[in-house]
Amino acid sequence: MLLDAKAPHLSSVIPPTLPWKVNELVQPSEALTRQSSGINGTFGQSEELRCVIAVIRHGDRTPKQKVKLKVTEEKLLNLMLKYNGGRPRSETKLKSAVQLQDLLDATRMLVPRTRPDRESDSEAEDVERAEKLRQVKAVLEEGGYFSGIYRKVQLKPLKWVKVTKGNGEVEERPVEALMVLKYGGVLTHAGRKQAEELGRYFRNKMYPGEGTGLLRLHSTYRHDLKIYSSDEGRVQMSAAAFAKGLLDLEGQLTPILVSLVSKDSSMLDGLENASIEMEEAKARLNEIITSSAKTVHSNGSPEFPWMVDGAGLPPNASELLPNLVKLTKKVTEQVRLLAKDENEKLTERSLYDVIPPYDQAKALGKTNIDVDRIAAGLPCGSEGFLLMYARWKKLETDLYNERKERYDITQIPDVYDSCKYDLLHNAHLNLEGLDELFKVSQMLADGVIPNEYGINPKQKLKIGSKIARRLLGKLLIDLRNTREEAISVAELKSNQDHSLSVKIEKEDAEAKSKLSHKNDETRKSNTLSDIPIDQDDDDDKETKYRLDPKYANVKTPERHVRTRLYFTSESHIHSLMNVLRYCNLDESLQGEESLVCHNALERLCKTKELDYMSHIVLRMFENTEVALEDPRRYRIELTYSRGADLSPLEKNGSGATSLHQEHTLPIMGPERLQEIGSYLTLETMEKMIRPFAMPAEDFTPATPAGFSGYFSKSVLERLVNLWPFHRHPSSNGR
Repeated sequence: MLLDAKAPHLSSVIPPTLPWKVNELVQPSEALTRQSSGINGTFGQSEELRCVIAVIRHGDRTPKQKVKLKVTEEKLLNLMLKYNGGRPRSETKLKSAVQLQDLLDATRMLVPRTRPDRESDSEAEDVERAEKLRQVKAVLEEGGYFSGIYRKVQLKPLKWVKVTKGNGEVEERPVEALMVLKYGGVLTHAGRKQAEELGRYFRNKMYPGEGTGLLRLHSTYRHDLKIYSSDEGRVQMSAAAFAKGLLDLEGQLTPILVSLVSKDSSMLDGLENASIEMEEAKARLNEIITSSAKTVHSNGSPEFPWMVDGAGLPPNASELLPNLVKLTKKVTEQVRLLAKDENEKLTERSLYDVIPPYDQAKALGKTNIDVDRIAAGLPCGSEGFLLMYARWKKLETDLYNERKERYDITQIPDVYDSCKYDLLHNAHLNLEGLDELFKVSQMLADGVIPNEYGINPKQKLKIGSKIARRLLGKLLIDLRNTREEAISVAELKSNQDHSLSVKIEKEDAEAKSKLSHKNDETRKSNTLSDIPIDQDDDDDKETKYRLDPKYANVKTPERHVRTRLYFTSESHIHSLMNVLRYCNLDESLQGEESLVCHNALERLCKTKELDYMSHIVLRMFENTEVALEDPRRYRIELTYSRGADLSPLEKNGSGATSLHQEHTLPIMGPERLQEIGSYLTLETMEKMIRPFAMPAEDFTPATPAGFSGYFSKSVLERLVNLWPFHRHPSSNGR
């Protein structure tokens, strides 16, 4: 406005939209537009988009790896007590550089310098334990420095004793703990590309205005965006890459991560709340797979195949296990020979002594394939042949215990994960039998992975509600706050329209009586006309953190969209989906229909994997032609995407071209969870989800009762208290 008034010659040459980056619109891949029935891109005059909520899995990553061992050494037990506040029964997580350095110092002193020959079972167990300590030491020494978001250690106390102190007091001390080292799982160049592409797709398809609409909303203070991430590095970087594509930003991911992404591990991390139920599910799953005949309970039927115990498991699962072990050994031996040919010192029991410096953080900064490494016949990324062999050798050892003749079905997803990674990123190594191993592991993993979160629908609902309880509560808060904000804006607009009509009526009355009562009526008019002006000023206080319609140079100043993005891992995606589709099975909701229609339930039953970048989207629309108190004023739309659910063995189509040239699997387009034409109200959504969600009053800080701008009253009060002039008022009383 100021530019129009003071310098119209400059105003005329400035474009009406000022995005962060002026470039050509990047079109999404064919896969994202292949199933466009899931997104309704039309926004009519009567229905406005008010809220977009998405729960998104991270992008493509390197295989996750884990080392477990029981420790009784005093150095490690004291280290656990040092970082958990001296509480003998509390778990400790070591992630910072200082914590990991302390652990490395202690581990170096505990690793035996020699390796005795195996003469008995007990000595064999000692040798295995020593090898695991060497592996912990080697992993902690990788790269020469610590980047804690890629390596973390958990110490969980298992046994305790009571000891008497010198002053006679009795205290409890741990004598045994479980050490769990987790490493790997770094976001690859393909994962970063997937996240950016999905962000661009959201920008182009989820909001009114076809592409530039979101940027215009964002640049005119009509878009309320918050991004949350779990504590995992791959999840945080996926969130940053998505934000870069969504807002069309430039530059590195780290500044975007710091400025736009908030970590919330309590909401998006952890399975501890459902650990007992998940162990029960895995035990039952093991029983079904290893038995000669699959047992099916009477709670299933051909009409509802998803209601049976162990739905999705292949009927010949027990016959597939020996073949899985055989093929895993075949691939492992080939990788061992590749490592040996590279002239690396490699023997069966000196595996972790000669690992060269390897920095997992290097993989993060890469946006393209390392062509030089591939041309040299080396593995893609920062993984060398020795570490690749260590990965496959561990899978071979853990999958089947030859001494006890026992299969570990929890390793099936890891075998499948490694197969898929090497087929996608290391196909140039031409590992014989890898494609066959992928097919076998995929058949088993398609049944194992969904059933780890519950062997039947009722158990899936129980586990899902425990894992996603806090997330579900936050989603309901987001929807409720959006509704309260929309009601406040609608009431404000109604009051302003009423004030304007009153003002016009008064002006007409003044004009008619002007000839006979000119002076008296003029004073009366001035007195009465002040009232609606003051009223407008008071009402503006409610929206002072939004775009002020009085000064908005846009056609729809009242349009405002709230976006909440939650980036998490596979466990929370499965848990949230299980609650959405099975919530009506709860005793308190008997007789209610599922939030997910029958056709979508069938598709989900056939969808075994929610792959990288899979996501669930809730969009809330407001019908402005319906009364404020009518439940049908607010409609919820539910969609989901299977993510990068394409086989790396795909030979035809654009997806196969992207796979071979860029090592990147395309993301599947959205699919509806509701029938076309159905109408899910916000009131129904809240009723179905509330039994499984954390109550709003349990969140800290407490959620405000209604909308009062972008900041709650408590936040504003804290900001005022922090303001220096509030603490030291001036002498004149201002």
